[in-house]
Amino acid sequence: MRLWLSNIAPDTGDDELKALLKKYAPDLECVAIKHEDGTGSRPGALLEFTGGGPTLLGNLALRLNGMYWKGRELTCSTMLAPP
Repeated sequence: MRLWLSNIAPDTGDDELKALLKKYAPDLECVAIKHEDGTGSRPGALLEFTGGGPTLLGNLALRLNGMYWKGRELTCSTMLAPP
């Protein structure tokens, strides 16, 4: 299961992302993070999870989408299909 999170602050590290995710979805484990800088104005990250299930991932996406974090409004969506 994967989650796309965009408009994150450019200086955001993996540990900060994992702490944010763990706060709102403690049953999901983030096992991989792939950062995408794009043009630099709205960096994003593709996050891969184990544990929980699609419902927990969907609830996490709903919670994070539109949240203000580190001075930016996050955009979030789920990707349930395998890569």
